[in-house]
Amino acid sequence: MQSGFTHTIDGRGESGDTSFDVVNPGTGTPFAVCPEASRDQLDRAVAGARRAFESWRETTPAERRERLRGFAEALKARSKEIATLLTREQGKPFARAQDEINRAFANLEGLLALELKPELLRDNERGHVELQYHPLGVVGAITPWNVPVLLALPKITQSLYTGNTIVLKPSPYTPLTTLLIGEIAREHFPPGVVNVVAGGNDLGAWMTEHPGIDKISFTGSVATGKRVMASAASTLKRVTLELGGNDAAIVLDDVDVTAIAPRLFWASFGNSGQICMAIKRLYVHEKVYDAMCEALAGIARRVKVGEGFEEGVLMGPVQNRMQYERVLALIEDTRRENARILCGGEALPRPGYFIAPTIVADIAEGTRLVDEEPFGPVLPVIRFSDVDDVVQRANRTRFGLSGSVWSADPGRARAIAQRLEVGTAWINHHVGVEYDVPFGGTKESGIGREYGIQGLKHYTETRAVSVPILPPVPPMPAMSPAAPIAPAAPSANTPQR
Repeated sequence: MQSGFTHTIDGRGESGDTSFDVVNPGTGTPFAVCPEASRDQLDRAVAGARRAFESWRETTPAERRERLRGFAEALKARSKEIATLLTREQGKPFARAQDEINRAFANLEGLLALELKPELLRDNERGHVELQYHPLGVVGAITPWNVPVLLALPKITQSLYTGNTIVLKPSPYTPLTTLLIGEIAREHFPPGVVNVVAGGNDLGAWMTEHPGIDKISFTGSVATGKRVMASAASTLKRVTLELGGNDAAIVLDDVDVTAIAPRLFWASFGNSGQICMAIKRLYVHEKVYDAMCEALAGIARRVKVGEGFEEGVLMGPVQNRMQYERVLALIEDTRRENARILCGGEALPRPGYFIAPTIVADIAEGTRLVDEEPFGPVLPVIRFSDVDDVVQRANRTRFGLSGSVWSADPGRARAIAQRLEVGTAWINHHVGVEYDVPFGGTKESGIGREYGIQGLKHYTETRAVSVPILPPVPPMPAMSPAAPIAPAAPSANTPQR
């Protein structure tokens, strides 16, 4: 069992009185031991972050940029070590783990190229008003298990670049790469600027209610996001919630099925379907429906699924047993709906949490697989004939993260995409976060935005500085010579001496 991992608390590494096992989903067995943070350790991490904030907030954006770039270079020097650990705890193929880390570096560099400047609101005869952006204080960041590095680094970057300090908690399913990132951060930031603590649901609840934390940035499920928001309300913390999605992709009747089928497949099955913005519902026009189902099933049958270090593997396991059992239950429920399972539909006969990539045809709304977010390697393909009808069906959900429209005519696709009730609407592609484009959801898929200038603003508080233009003061009237004023005669009520 691998051990020796530590929390990062106020610039120092700390173990804990208790610990928990970390399971390799490729084998289904524990491979490492992770320390579990106590409430006292969280309190000390928050206290360290608050002390560090007083000086960190006074640094310039250029100084913060230099520190973060030095941090990124140190991470790059150990990227192979990080990717190896990521594959072991998350399960994704090693090449995909390297891709995740490289994309995290690219987003970090891109965010540092943005500049959050004061905004001039008024400069006229009424006066001068400027809107300024100031750091909030201590950010509490909570990340999930599907892409732990890709989500941790941007939260660190956005927090620190805007002048905040951070206490970061990774998922207990994938805590180790984030603890390693915290260890490297100790050498590049003053004590207390970056704190990383690992633990389970109790630790997350302590963070969201902690009076010393000013903002929560959470990425995860809708159900947990609602609990985070309710808890944060006790101290009116600012919140950014990037929650689940049940993304619809609409394929029109004029597409080249052979050309786009691989892109649709990987937009759904990348990371074994464990991406919040992945295609979860595929609506295909009846004219190309059968051909698309056949093409997708053919790709699914050819994909090599296996443990992350096996040669030629393109898809890994479901990350944890709870999610594995949930996806299998959804597939069994689908069988009872008399839908056609074109391929897959079962667990692979090997250790670990492997499910064969599954394509389901002849299924409709009202089934669990279509109405819920599966978050695993299974895709329902739904037939439609009328565009207006399919837009209504795509929007008939409590989710609203993202969606896409596919057509040989981009203008036609754009007109339809603009009708989707989502935070991001793509045309002829799906999945992907760009550092300069705000990302987040509508409806129950989240509140606030990450990335881009708008994302940076969500890590700040605004202050309006108003300087009115006052009318000129009229000159004092000239004083003319006057006769001395004689003292008033005493009244009858004036006491006499």
